[in-house]
Amino acid sequence: MIVSCCSFAQRGCSNIAKTQETKNLERQIFGSTAKQGVFGCFEVTIGWSGEERVDYLTYDTKGIWRCYEIKVSASDFRSKAKNTFVGHYNYYVMTRELYEKVKGEIPSHIGVYVGGRSVKRAKKQELLVDEEVLKSSLIRSLYREAEKVFKSENPTILDSFRRRLSYEQKQKVRYQEQYEELHRKVSKKFGHRWYIEE
Repeated sequence: MIVSCCSFAQRGCSNIAKTQETKNLERQIFGSTAKQGVFGCFEVTIGWSGEERVDYLTYDTKGIWRCYEIKVSASDFRSKAKNTFVGHYNYYVMTRELYEKVKGEIPSHIGVYVGGRSVKRAKKQELLVDEEVLKSSLIRSLYREAEKVFKSENPTILDSFRRRLSYEQKQKVRYQEQYEELHRKVSKKFGHRWYIEE
């Protein structure tokens, strides 16, 4: 799994300008997209001019680009600031409360993530920016984040991320074991075909 770990760790440790709610949404979408074959980075400036910036951009081994815009309030959602929806699939990332408030205003082709889960599917579109521009933008942004970590000379940033990753892996194993145990108990009580409607 190669996802922008340095970006995620750096943001969690030093970015005090962001609200806690924004950081929580960042962690949620990072966790949702942290899969093998998915590469991502926060705050990716599109192109050399820097006129557009996407809150979170991912690219996968199937060649699919996804853009995510993080919104923490109705005023933020409705602001004149441009949403950089240039990917094959584009999403808003928001709280449940905000989603319920603005869901009627969300375009049909834009998806939504709430609490780290997709609650509205995005529809595929053609890229609105040349793919080479997106690749170079992602590379520059990942380099920026790696440079921050390197210059900080602070090993605790990476150590913190490794501890978090280890914890999440253990949690995954624990939940899988709990699921399998519950499945065995239910199967024993109701039979192996308990989940199939007759």
